[in-house]
Amino acid sequence: MSHLTIAIAAAKTLTFVFGATITYLSWTAYRRTRAAALRSLAVGFAIVTAGSVLGGGVDLIGDLLPIAGSEPVILYGVLVQSVLTMIGFGFITYSLYRE
Repeated sequence: MSHLTIAIAAAKTLTFVFGATITYLSWTAYRRTRAAALRSLAVGFAIVTAGSVLGGGVDLIGDLLPIAGSEPVILYGVLVQSVLTMIGFGFITYSLYRE
């Protein structure tokens, strides 16, 4: 395993820890207040966090499993992460406009 792979795994792990913490805190706030905006915020952060973890997972697992097509496996990981980040940020944006 290269130093770069270890650094990426460490960054993804910390991203998961911080994202899960933010998701937990915003979900706890939603449960306490029942504010729909906080629920959307929690869902948004959960999706962004999941996107980061799944995007990295596709990169790691993709090296082990053959994926159809001629594109490099890393592009599938980038696509997964980008789509889930977009959806998560959509929820977060919605939560800021919700009353």
